[in-house]
Amino acid sequence: MNHSPTNPSPDESSPSSPPRHVPTRGLYGWITHTELASSDPTSTKAWCAKVLGWTFKPSFPAPGGEYHLFAYSDQGGGGIRPINPPEEPSSTSYVHVEDTRDAFEKALREGAQEVMAPTRMMEGVTMALVRAPGGVQIGFSGP
Repeated sequence: MNHSPTNPSPDESSPSSPPRHVPTRGLYGWITHTELASSDPTSTKAWCAKVLGWTFKPSFPAPGGEYHLFAYSDQGGGGIRPINPPEEPSSTSYVHVEDTRDAFEKALREGAQEVMAPTRMMEGVTMALVRAPGGVQIGFSGP
């Protein structure tokens, strides 16, 4: 089985340890994580499970509330989190990269605007957000 951020191997996480991730080579450039910012994460989670058939890992605390990790395949998934007012409910795609800081800096050099500087989320995962020319928000996820 191929393990991913939303489908870690048994030794990668357990209910008693903080979540961690080992980056998957070969998926660089792919959208592998989609984050849903919801005004009601519990209802969004239940709807996605019933309607889309997504499976969920145990939720864990994150800034602003519980984070619900989901998987829709062995290579992709994401998370559902509460909105941070005045933020509106939204969806952000994260592209898997070999080095988050390098991808972030390249994006800025090529005309993107910073939304969130590279931030370590858990062991093995650093995320960053930019607004690409045209206003589209895009995330980077990797070591």
